[in-house]
Amino acid sequence: MHPKWCRAFPGHAEEVAHARHFVASLVGERSCVDDAVLVVSELATNAVRHSRSGAVGGWFLVVICFGDDFVRIEVVDQGGKCRPRLCDVTHQEEGGRGLVLIAACAKDWGVKDWPEGRSVWADLVQEGV
Repeated sequence: MHPKWCRAFPGHAEEVAHARHFVASLVGERSCVDDAVLVVSELATNAVRHSRSGAVGGWFLVVICFGDDFVRIEVVDQGGKCRPRLCDVTHQEEGGRGLVLIAACAKDWGVKDWPEGRSVWADLVQEGV
């Protein structure tokens, strides 16, 4: 069984920074720490902006799992109208690049739907283990 940690955060934009610090403290000196912080920042921001997690009383959950050669970062939110997907963005658009960045730095990523929400996860390569 792989070690796993999780923490719930209120669905406020300022909580994204707390999620980044949580992930950075657990990933620590591993080679993927910068990518892990980027992934949780993008996923937590999406949860707050694009799901019911950003509504009054909303929340999101950050889950970190350490595998033999990977670190999985997962953000569980309370669902919304649109399912997360990669967008074709132009250089003129201000947003929409989060999942593109995640796809570029992750070994794999995906979306799981739950009855009361969804989770978006990314597996990062952990080198030198």
